[in-house]
Amino acid sequence: MKKVLFVLFFICAATVVKGNQMKSIPGKAITAAQLEEMFENIRHNTNWELSKPMLWGYFFTHNEPTKLDEVSSKLERQGYTIVGIFQADKESQIDEDIFFLHVEKVETHDVSSLDKRNDELYLFASQENIDSYDGMDIGPVK
Repeated sequence: MKKVLFVLFFICAATVVKGNQMKSIPGKAITAAQLEEMFENIRHNTNWELSKPMLWGYFFTHNEPTKLDEVSSKLERQGYTIVGIFQADKESQIDEDIFFLHVEKVETHDVSSLDKRNDELYLFASQENIDSYDGMDIGPVK
């Protein structure tokens, strides 16, 4: 089986429309249209059955690893498995340190449910005062 990892990493602000009401999600950058494109790419480039549970990875960033460690326990209580905290590679020695928290959860998503999950994780990042929710990846359950 061809293993393809589809990762969306976006850091910017966006807005989501729900009904006739405009609701701002802090830091939201991944749109439903981008998720639809991701799902189409997966359908065309893998033999994964997206209607079944998949292993979803979710990523958060912050400039201090202890803050990510602190919020990881909250995510664990919400059913996420902690993969780890790691430092991002720097292009230059003078670049700021950035750390990633990687968590996983076995879930079944479509565009709508993944968009909702992303909204929850953007809000979590904002409420916990961490730099960002940075996106997700997907793979088969092992």
